[in-house]
Amino acid sequence: MAIFKGAGVAIVTPMKENLEVNYDKLDEILEEQIAEQTDSIIICGTTGESATMSEQEHLDVIKFAIERVNHRIPVIAGTGSNCTATAVQLSKEAAEAGADGILLVTPYYNKATQNGLAAHYTKIAEEAKVPAILYNVPSRTGCAIAPETVAKLVKDVEYIVGIKEASGDIGNVAKIMHLCDGKVDLYSGNDDQVVPLLSLGGIGVISVLSNVAPKYVHDMVYEYLEGDREKSCKMQLDALPLCSALFCEVNPIPVKAAMNLMGKEVGPLRAPLTEIEPQHEEILKKAMKEFGILA
Repeated sequence: MAIFKGAGVAIVTPMKENLEVNYDKLDEILEEQIAEQTDSIIICGTTGESATMSEQEHLDVIKFAIERVNHRIPVIAGTGSNCTATAVQLSKEAAEAGADGILLVTPYYNKATQNGLAAHYTKIAEEAKVPAILYNVPSRTGCAIAPETVAKLVKDVEYIVGIKEASGDIGNVAKIMHLCDGKVDLYSGNDDQVVPLLSLGGIGVISVLSNVAPKYVHDMVYEYLEGDREKSCKMQLDALPLCSALFCEVNPIPVKAAMNLMGKEVGPLRAPLTEIEPQHEEILKKAMKEFGILA
């Protein structure tokens, strides 16, 4: 059984003006996501600014989301690290707190070998004993997990069940699905490539777009899964200008700006991220208005 099918939101972490986590606002946006049919909450991922959280803060936010969601939909905790011991500890504590799964980014900066990646992921999965999704995003980490390594891990390690693929390389994704014989839960990590990955056997997306259009992304995936591929494809193409605008600067700068423009008051970003540049904000506003989520 997959942890989830459909649209999982890579949810932002709302901040107060003093840059403390705004738990009241997080509670509010969690409820909004569930009401809008989001299929899973991914907490403390890249979009959630986990890189600027202390380990204690990271765990506190994960535990808060698990408690508030209260089994209504799955909660997947971002617990990856470039230190295997840290990732093991975060993953074990998330599992003990009741996370339905963990999302494990490839170790950044260290540039581990494929053997190193296999050992890293095996150690985390065997210690945490909770379903794990690998996260391949070499543009951010400088470290890619090879299709052969994905296949080895999925076949040999009990708790490794899926991959969030954000390499942007469709050929790479096809090779993963070929080598895994389809026996891997594939999630798109790019909002502009959801339907292409579904066509290769994917079962959903871990989405930034879902922060501002949760029902839309859920529907786009399920139209495809339930057989209306033409409608799903049109929805994907119609969303492309907004997807592009949401990445006109490094994520999560634009998506937090978009949510604030919508009146969701998710607050500022922690350094070294900065507020969106004025020219990019205009691009974002235009795309949001054309998509129908901003008056």
